[in-house]
Amino acid sequence: MSARKNPMDTKLQENPEKRMFRIPDLRQGIKRIMVSEYFVLYLSILWFIVMLPVIPNIASSRNLNNIFDFIWPLLAVCVGQTLVLLIAGIDLSQISVIGMTSVIGALFMSNRIDPNVLSDSPLWGTVISENGGIMANSMWAVPVGILMMLLVGSLIGLINGYFIAKLKMPPFMVTLVTQLFVYNLAIFLTKSNNIIGIPKAFTEIGKGKIGFIPVAMIITIVLCVLSQLLLSKTVLGKWIYAVGSNVKASVVSGVPRDGVIMFVYAFSGFCAAFASVIYSGRLEMGRPTLGQTLLMDIVGATIIGGTSMFGGKGKVLWTFFGVLFFVLLTNVLNLFNLDTFTINIVKGLIILLAALFDVIRTKIQANDTKVEKAGA
Repeated sequence: MSARKNPMDTKLQENPEKRMFRIPDLRQGIKRIMVSEYFVLYLSILWFIVMLPVIPNIASSRNLNNIFDFIWPLLAVCVGQTLVLLIAGIDLSQISVIGMTSVIGALFMSNRIDPNVLSDSPLWGTVISENGGIMANSMWAVPVGILMMLLVGSLIGLINGYFIAKLKMPPFMVTLVTQLFVYNLAIFLTKSNNIIGIPKAFTEIGKGKIGFIPVAMIITIVLCVLSQLLLSKTVLGKWIYAVGSNVKASVVSGVPRDGVIMFVYAFSGFCAAFASVIYSGRLEMGRPTLGQTLLMDIVGATIIGGTSMFGGKGKVLWTFFGVLFFVLLTNVLNLFNLDTFTINIVKGLIILLAALFDVIRTKIQANDTKVEKAGA
C-alpha cells in the first residue's frame, strides 16, 4: 500500500519557486534608481560616506564650509549652461565672460589703482587712473558696477545667440571663438594684471553673511528658484524644452526658435556674470583670467546632474545635485594631495562616464516608454 502524499508537498513540487523566499527583482531596482532624478544626490551621499573613514577631515566644519563656498558660484554659472544644454547647445564662452565681467566691474568700482601695475593699460588716463575707476568712491559705484557686469555678460551671450540662431552657425564654433576673443581682450585691457581697490560693499557679496547664512548662498538660491520657475511654469520654459526635444516640430508648432535660442545664450552670459560677481567679491579684485580653469567643472557638473547633451531633458535641481557631486569629488581629490594633472584626468574620466550614463539612461527610458505604449 503506497504512502499517502502530502498535499503540501504536491503544491511545492508544482511551484518550486515557493520553496524559497521571493527575491526582489534586482535588475528592476537598479533601473529605477538609475532613472530616478535623485540618483546623483544618492551618489553624492554614498561618496561622502565611503570617503569618511578614509579621509576623516572631509567632515570637519572647515572643510564643509569650503565645500559650500565652492558650490554657490559654480551652481550659478551651471544654471546658465543647463538652459543651453536643454536646447541641445553648448556655451564654451562662459569662462571668458567670468574674467571679462570681473574686469568690467573693477573698472567701475575700484577706488585705487597702482600705476606701476596698470600704467601700460590702454585704459590708463582715460577710464582708470591712480584715483581708481570710472565711479571711484561714489555711493553708486557698487550697484552700477554689478549692473554693468550683468549687462556685459548678457550682451556677450546675446551675440553668441544671434550668430547661432540667425546665421545657423554651430554653437561649439561660435562660443569657442567668443571665448578666445573675450579672454584675450580682457588680457589686453589689463595687460594680464589684476585690478585691486574693490569696495568692501562689493566683497561682502562673495564673503559676507546674513546671520550665519552666506550672502552668496541666498542670491544663488534665488537665481535657481527663478530659473526653475521659468522652465516649469512659463510658456518660454515650454518653448525651451520643445526646441531641445525636436527643433523642426517646435518650429511647425509656432515656437519662435530664434528668439528662444538668443534668450538662452543671453541668459547663459548673465549667469556667468552673476557667478563672476561672487568670485570677484571673494578675491577682492578684478581678474582677467578668473574663469579659465572652470570649463571642465561647469560642463561636467551640469552633465553629471542629468541634463542631457541631446537637449530637451534637464532641471535646475538636477544641476544642483551635479554641482554637489562634482565639488565633493574635487574636494576629495585635493584632500588626497594629488597633483593638478591627476585631478584633471580623474575629472575627465568622470565626465566621460556621466556622458555614457546619459546615453544608457536615455535608452532605458525609451524602452520603458515603448513597453508602456505596447501595454496600453
